[in-house]
Amino acid sequence: MHMLYDSDAFAVVHILANAPREGDAPAQPGPQMPRHGFEIVDKRSGKEVYLDGSWAEMFQQQITAWQNNTPSEEEVEDTLEGYATLAQMPVVMH
Repeated sequence: MHMLYDSDAFAVVHILANAPREGDAPAQPGPQMPRHGFEIVDKRSGKEVYLDGSWAEMFQQQITAWQNNTPSEEEVEDTLEGYATLAQMPVVMH
């Protein structure tokens, strides 16, 4: 888990759910589906959204664009606001 962004209004975490940790036992044989994604927390509403699959790919492209163009905080917050409209899950523990 990697914190990518943290402000008064939003937090964005990149989650590598199936990534092995140092010292973990080797993975069990058999098919495994990686569940990498991004969690966006809207601190104002107390809700979160988890992006995986094609949503996570789209968001990763946005992050790459930000890395290349260094947006203002306002531009980042405007983009996150759009994703926050998808947030339905109340933040229980963070």
